[in-house]
Amino acid sequence: MTPAQLDHTAAVLAAMLTFKQPADAVLSVYFREHKKLGRQDRHEIAETAFAALRHYQKISAVLRRPHAQAKPAALAALVLGRGANISQLSDLINEEEREFLSRLKSRKTEFSDGLNTAAELPEWLVKHLQAHYSDEAILAFGRSISRPAPLDLRVNIAQAKRDKVLESLQNKGLAAEATPFSPWGIRLQDKTALNKHPLFLDGTLEVQDEGSQLLALLTGAKRGEMVVDFCAGAGGKTLAIGAMMANKGRIYAFDIAEKRLTNLKPRMVRAGLTNIHPERISSEHDPRIGRLNGKADRVLVDAPCSGLGTLRRNPDLKYRQSPETVSNLLEQQHSILNAAAALVKAQGRLVYATCSILPEENELQVERFLSEHPEFELLDCAELLRAAKVNGLNTGKYLRMDTAEHHTDGFFAAVMQRKG
Repeated sequence: MTPAQLDHTAAVLAAMLTFKQPADAVLSVYFREHKKLGRQDRHEIAETAFAALRHYQKISAVLRRPHAQAKPAALAALVLGRGANISQLSDLINEEEREFLSRLKSRKTEFSDGLNTAAELPEWLVKHLQAHYSDEAILAFGRSISRPAPLDLRVNIAQAKRDKVLESLQNKGLAAEATPFSPWGIRLQDKTALNKHPLFLDGTLEVQDEGSQLLALLTGAKRGEMVVDFCAGAGGKTLAIGAMMANKGRIYAFDIAEKRLTNLKPRMVRAGLTNIHPERISSEHDPRIGRLNGKADRVLVDAPCSGLGTLRRNPDLKYRQSPETVSNLLEQQHSILNAAAALVKAQGRLVYATCSILPEENELQVERFLSEHPEFELLDCAELLRAAKVNGLNTGKYLRMDTAEHHTDGFFAAVMQRKG
């Protein structure tokens, strides 16, 4: 890292470590304001800033108010998160900073500040998790999310076969491998810029975590059916479902955010899918939804959630969420699930999913729904995945993707069927 790159990183961290804005938004604004920064500069700044977020507990254990001491925080991130030796930083540091980094490194493996420091998780989240998991499981989770995520891709099966696409990428020298569970997935260990790759431009490839691909698979959507993606967002799972249906049938992609649905439209065109109908709704109670009551074969509810399963990619979320925000989300999830259930026809399937690791948002939410809706019964996710030829993945009746065990983001899913 050059002195100039270090200065830019410190400036980014001064804003990022207040946790008032999403980290990626802080970075995006900074890069827009500093257009002369080259690709390598941006890479170094971004990687070091996110390393500071991933190791914030250890940094804050030795540095009071890290956002107000942004240069030492950046140096700590280089040592803790990016594997830099202190000797490699000699051109960047003075004697006081050298002593600080030596103290930091000497206590790096002591974990004398408690489980939250060892697991790199804030105290509120550790206490939340201790109600359900052992300290060993919490530590394993914390360590698993302290490493950057690989790049997972989904092959658009409406256009190509995974084996052929994988061979093509490998022939181009990319370190690509098939994902172990999703039949559509390819994993790249290196974060390659794909937005100008021919296979991305022609809709053959989409960026999508393997866990997210499995959520789409659990809908079991077939050609000619009517499917509702109730919280479609930018449409990653919508596109996967569209390809599953071979572009036959009809998919309603609902979301409250016009911008997210706008982002879906060019992706639909690129993927060659014409069976998707994006529609902005005001809320889960929008009266226009009522026209689909009892008509949908499959309804996917990828509910708004804490996002705590995505901490490899969004490490700032654990500091931007709180017990209060989670509590508010629980009521929103309950309301959305109730509204979405009304659309499911007899023998139709309702899939409830989150990218959270909290049982309150997951199993407990489903158990509450089933107690209030005896017309629905729980299906076994392990059996459904086996039927879909997904081998080696059995997390029981619920799908629980664990970063430490499965090397995906943390996802949860329950599949329910309306009786009758």
